[in-house]
Amino acid sequence: MTPPPSPATAAPPVPAVGPARRSRMGTMLNKVPEVTLYFWIIKILATTVGETAADYLNVDLGFGLNGTTYVVSALLAIALGFQFNLRRYVPGVYWTAVVLISVVGTLITDNLTDVFEVPLTTSTVAFAVALAVTFAVWYVKERTLSIHTIVTSTREAFYWLAILFTFALGTAAGDLLAERVNIGYGLSAIVFGAAIAAVAVAHFGFGLNSVLSFWLAYILTRPLGASMGDLLSQAKVDGGLGLGTTATSAVFLAAIVVAVIYLTVTRRDATEVVRGGGEPEPEPVAA
Repeated sequence: MTPPPSPATAAPPVPAVGPARRSRMGTMLNKVPEVTLYFWIIKILATTVGETAADYLNVDLGFGLNGTTYVVSALLAIALGFQFNLRRYVPGVYWTAVVLISVVGTLITDNLTDVFEVPLTTSTVAFAVALAVTFAVWYVKERTLSIHTIVTSTREAFYWLAILFTFALGTAAGDLLAERVNIGYGLSAIVFGAAIAAVAVAHFGFGLNSVLSFWLAYILTRPLGASMGDLLSQAKVDGGLGLGTTATSAVFLAAIVVAVIYLTVTRRDATEVVRGGGEPEPEPVAA
């Protein structure tokens, strides 16, 4: 009878798959930030810039609607190229893409309204349907709409497509309420702010699904930011405060840059790492 192998001759245990090995196998860290107060502040700032920067390039710099659309769309394609090639969330790249996609979302709606004369009611419904279809296909393919597991290129593609439609939808809905219904920029901002507050109460007070709450709030921050941008930048005769698109865009862009630099240094909005078995664990945060 063959004696059992001694500890010295026994086969060594198979090493666990560590982070470096997982990286080589293609696993990514979550590509989007944690949903914190910083997230919503920068999101609203970005949506405001999306409104004012589009007007600044289109009117003040004389690019025209077509020229502005081509230039900003090209910049967005470059930014998303960098974003998709990353293996983790990088605040500067991510928020650059968000600012640019907010401008493009505004321009899509503006082109439909001003060039193709599509009524805002029609574009609002169309973008709502497009967003719903995006969510449906995303869920059928991935079985989740959670932004806490954007760890594959497929999920990231659905994520950015949904983001684009939320900006276009928010622009159409905001313009419809502020201009066609004619309640003005200030009251429009109050209405959308109250709607966001209602979503927050439904989530924290009554247990509304977190994924649904997030996307509802994300959609509503677009018209909120757009209404704020128009309120600050438009002439007083048009119901604004007359600060102009240049000053408004510069101030909000500066605020975004400061916030992104802070988050880059502190990593306070870094999301979880996904282990080999799919269990999330917090990513280390700098003090």
